Amino acid sequence: MASLLNPPLTLPQNKLNPGGVLAASTSGIPSKKFQPSSTRWSHRSCLLMRAKTSVETDMLANDSVGTDAVDDKDFGVVCMHHVGILCENLERSLDFYQNILGLEINEARPHEKLPYRGAWLWVGSEMIHLMELPNPDPFTGRPEHGGRDRHTCIAIRDVSKLKAILDKAGIPYTLSRSGRPAIFTRDPDTNALEFTQVDA
Repeated sequence: MASLLNPPLTLPQNKLNPGGVLAASTSGIPSKKFQPSSTRWSHRSCLLMRAKTSVETDMLANDSVGTDAVDDKDFGVVCMHHVGILCENLERSLDFYQNILGLEINEARPHEKLPYRGAWLWVGSEMIHLMELPNPDPFTGRPEHGGRDRHTCIAIRDVSKLKAILDKAGIPYTLSRSGRPAIFTRDPDTNALEFTQVDA
C-alpha cells in the first residue's frame, strides 16, 4: 500500500521552465519573472533532504547566506517539506494514516522535543506532521466535498485501488467534480484529503 501513496515525481518536460519550475498561466496578474536559484531543482534534491535528520539546523548553521547575496526574492525554494495536520487523538489518526492509507512513520523526526504529541509520516519524499492539539476548525458544517474545503493533496498511482480500500473500510469519499481521476475523503478529525492520480 505504501507504494500506492509514494509515487516518484514525474513532470512533463514541456510544463517546466528552464529553471525546473512548473509553468503556470498568469494572465491578469502583473508579471514579474520568477528567477529560480542557480542550482536546478530536482526530485532528487528532496530525496537527499530525507537522509538528513536536522535539515533546518544544518541549513541555518552552515548554509546561511547574507541578504546582500540574495537576488530580490529568491531564497532558494526547493520543495514542500511537510504539511501539519491537527488531530484530537494521535492513536486514532495513526490507525487511519498507517493502516488505511499505508503511510510509514519517519522515526528520525524528534517527537520528544515538542510540547505536544505527534508523529511524522512519509508521503514520498515529503511528510505529514500529525499534531495532537486542539483544532480550531468546526467538526460539523464542513462542505461534503473536500475540494471545497482547505485540503492536502497527495499524488498516487491508482485512484480506483484507493477507492476499493476506502469502500472496504467504510470510509466516505467523493470523486473529483471535474471528472479527472481524483478522490476526496476526510481523516477522523474531518481534515480534507485529496488523492490525485498521476502517471508513474
